[in-house]
Amino acid sequence: MASALWAAELKSFPKWYYEIKDISEQKSRFFEILRPLVKEANENILKERKFVISFFEDYYKEGVADAEKLKKLVKLAKKYRISSIFDKNAYLKKIDTIPESLVLAQAALESGWGKSRFAKEANNLFGEWTFGKRGLIPKNREEGKKHKIRIFDSINDSIASYMLNLNRHLAYKEFRQARFLARKKGERFSGLKAAMTMQRYSQIGHRYNSLVTSIIKKNDLHKNDG
Repeated sequence: MASALWAAELKSFPKWYYEIKDISEQKSRFFEILRPLVKEANENILKERKFVISFFEDYYKEGVADAEKLKKLVKLAKKYRISSIFDKNAYLKKIDTIPESLVLAQAALESGWGKSRFAKEANNLFGEWTFGKRGLIPKNREEGKKHKIRIFDSINDSIASYMLNLNRHLAYKEFRQARFLARKKGERFSGLKAAMTMQRYSQIGHRYNSLVTSIIKKNDLHKNDG
């Protein structure tokens, strides 16, 4: 199994991964490589969430905000596109973990199990676009279109960017609301539940939800969701 330390040193999928001929083994290795990276990214989000909870506990108790902590809160508000600085629920809706099974299933689907051109040349596992200078031009991009496939320095960066995208983009408001309500009720928010809110991730709409759900079920990924 890949250790967290070993995985953290990876920039891209290792050469040996692409040399695996057995499909079942390759799939197994795909998840083995990504799991510790997904865990690390979620842990980073949890640290931000804990800071927010702690900030508001102190703020309600003391009635004033520590200047340095307030600076950090403002930074998080900017990062997550939160307009009302002192709206605690706005932070809690956006700063939260992504079910591991959802991340793994979408990475597999969007990157062709790490074998797509975008995964190999750009460390881009989730098909994220950019309109900036740095990006790969899709081979079948329609005439007049300006988008590129975003280039990441590492697959870790791709995972972190994807999670931030789900946590702040307007398109995934339904996902965040479902997660927030599950938290409020003390219910488990699995990747299977999350997958049913992903229709705006792809042009194929609700059919996309079914594809993600199918990958989760076929590979028993939901069993590891917290």
